[in-house]
Amino acid sequence: MREEADSEQNRAVGLTPEPTSLMPWRVVSVAPMPGYRLLVCFVDGLSGAVDLSALVASPDAGVFTGLRDADLFDKVHVAFGAVTWPGDIDLAPDAMYEAIRRFGEWRPE
Repeated sequence: MREEADSEQNRAVGLTPEPTSLMPWRVVSVAPMPGYRLLVCFVDGLSGAVDLSALVASPDAGVFTGLRDADLFDKVHVAFGAVTWPGDIDLAPDAMYEAIRRFGEWRPE
């Protein structure tokens, strides 16, 4: 007969979920808004705006140049707690969280 293992023995190595209090910056939802802006909500309930207009328009936009295409910009979604677009474009959720917590908005440049 097989012995039952307790939950400590069944945990996959490296896959232990972190408590929300240690990672409040994980994004749970994102919605595109006009003017290259986003509305983001975090796991701890904090929400605010991200204004990407200056970054997208910058001559140094790099990978973010593609977001000038409104169809691509509107394909924003959450993957693994981060704001993401097709083509491996994403935003740092921790920096976004801190700015929104302090100022209500984040404007990366």
